[in-house]
This record gives sequence, structure tokens and C-alpha cells, in this order.
Amino acid sequence: MAPLDQTRKASQKAASDDAGIAARLLAWYDAHHRDLPWRVTPGAFARGIRSDPYRVWMSEVMLQQTTVEAVKAYFRTFVEKWPTVEALAAAPAEDVMKAWAGLGYYSRARNLKACADIVAQRGGRFPDTEAGLRELPGVGAYTAAAIAAIAFDRPAAVVDGNVERVVTRLSSIETPLSEAKPQIRALVEKLVPQTRPGDFAQAMMDLGATICTPKRPRCMLCPVREDCSAILSGDPERFPIRLPKDDKPLRKGAAFVAERDDGAILLRKRPEKGLLGGMTEVPTTGWTARIDGATTADAAPFAADWRRAGQIGHVFTHFALELDIFHAHIKGDAPAGHFWSLAHEISGEALPTVMKKVIEAAIPGAIKKPKGMQ
Repeated sequence: MAPLDQTRKASQKAASDDAGIAARLLAWYDAHHRDLPWRVTPGAFARGIRSDPYRVWMSEVMLQQTTVEAVKAYFRTFVEKWPTVEALAAAPAEDVMKAWAGLGYYSRARNLKACADIVAQRGGRFPDTEAGLRELPGVGAYTAAAIAAIAFDRPAAVVDGNVERVVTRLSSIETPLSEAKPQIRALVEKLVPQTRPGDFAQAMMDLGATICTPKRPRCMLCPVREDCSAILSGDPERFPIRLPKDDKPLRKGAAFVAERDDGAILLRKRPEKGLLGGMTEVPTTGWTARIDGATTADAAPFAADWRRAGQIGHVFTHFALELDIFHAHIKGDAPAGHFWSLAHEISGEALPTVMKKVIEAAIPGAIKKPKGMQ
């Protein structure tokens, strides 16, 4: 056989194998897909129902670096408050930040609002291509591909952490994950079918989340186990290959919880840009991701009978934080740049998780929603 014919036959076989993987995965997804509040099920898709780009976009922004279980309640809250992109655009930014509080990575909330403003100005229509979507605030390569595939049925290569794990195991990719991303994306591009690419993307993610898990993958239930190179090696958990992580630096500081006689707590708003930008906090010393802040009551923003109320720890993406907490009862008006939040309003403030920990350590139960607001 001529070399050209051999090359052509090899290429045809590879394409056939890829199509077979996609077909088996879609058949598995039809029967075993996860029911998620933002998802159009395969049965509904078959009846002609299509995903709402607004809901797909919102879910994908929320899911960045956050688990599905953590996102569900936030997603429901957002679409109940703001059922359309125009409604979200019309909402005050402060309300959006309050609704986002506790979900983390707060630049996503700022980008969510900025993106809604732009799309609303365009008549509420999202771009339907990856290139167009990437022009929107907060929409990177992965999010653009996910929206294009799921909302607009474009044959886009959607690669998240679950998909990376599936593909590195299918092909036993020995290159460390940090360097293998272009190779993984190229393999996914070959697998994406022209029909139902959105369901295929969701099937890959579901497979990684429920079957091809980081630990103890359930390989015997996998619809593509016959194609998986890692199963043949006998050690699927070895993939993806990861380089050792550097230890996160530990930063220190102090936080000051000032309480009024009626239970109100003194708060202030952080600068719009930077870590926890635009969120609400109690006064703290000047810690950042790079430097420590003072850790004693002497560093309080104003004089009071500060008493130590414990210590909390919190882990950010690039560093860990340790805060010494001080509590005092004070009277009078709020100092410049601060405001009093009444006891029944605290739970609705735009407090990041680290600040909720601080307040709860100083005043146990303060963060819980009052009865009737649960």
C-alpha cells in the first residue's frame, strides 16, 4: 500500500474512533445527565427547546473556580431577582455585590454587572460566536467556548478541569498539566461532533464530575472505557500529571469589630479595584497578598476599649490569611468612610466570607439571618 493511502486510512480510522467516542458519550449523557437549574435536558433539547444564553452565561461565570453545589442556590437567587439580562443591568451594583457575597472571586461579580450593562445596551442579545463572546467583560476562552456550544450549539472545544482529567486519561498524557493544555484542547477539538456539540460539552463535564473523578474513578461505568489508555495502564488516578505546588505564603493582620448598643456593626466599603474590590468589611489593618498588617489593638482605626476576640484563618487563591480579631462597644456616629449596619441587616450586606468569619468570631450568631428571612 502506498504511503499516502496508509496515511489516509489512518486518518479515517482516527476520525471514526473520535466519532465513536462522541456517540457513546452522548448516549450515556442522555441516560445519566445531571439535572441542573440552568440546563436544558437532552429530552427537552430533542423537543426543540434551546438554552437561554443569559442563564448559560450566568451559570458559567458563577462556576468559574467554584463547585456546582455551591453555585446552585446563588444561581436561583439571581434569576429570581433578575430574570433577564436587562433586569440585571438595571440593578444597582451594590445589590449585585450583596447577592454575590460568599461566592468568592468577587471580580466575577463586577464583570457580571459590566457585561450585563453592555449586552442590555445591545438589545439583550449575546454574541453567538466565541470571538464575539470573548469581547465581553469577564468572558475568557473557556467561558466563551461553553456559551457558544451550550447556548448556540456551536462546535466549540470546551475544556474545564473535568474535561482535562478525562482527556489526559483517555490519551495517557505524560506532559504535566500546566504544559499540556494546548495538546488537550487539540484532542477535544477532534472529538467535538457537529451535531449536539453543546450536549457533548456537558457530557464531558458530567463524565469528569461523576465517573472520571480525581480519586477512585468508576471506570467500569465509563461509556468510553474501551478507548481509555489510562485504564490499560492500570493507574487512571495518575493522570493528569501535576507538578508539585509551592506553599502559599501566610499573611497576618488584625480586624476590628465595633458594636453599638443596639447591635449595629460598623462597616466600610473596600476600594473598587483590588482584592475583594467593592465588597464590605469591618475595619482592618493594611494586610495585602504581599505584605502583613499590624496585629495588635494599637493599630485600631480609632480609640476604644478593644478586647481580643480570637483569631480566624482564611485561604485565598494565592495566599493564606490569619487575622487577630478585636471587639469593642462604642457610641456615637460612624467615623468618616464608615457606616452602621443594623443587626437585622448584617446578613444582607456584601460581606465576603472572610469578613463573615471575623464578625462571627467577635459576635457569635451575628451573621445568621433573622427569623422570617431564612
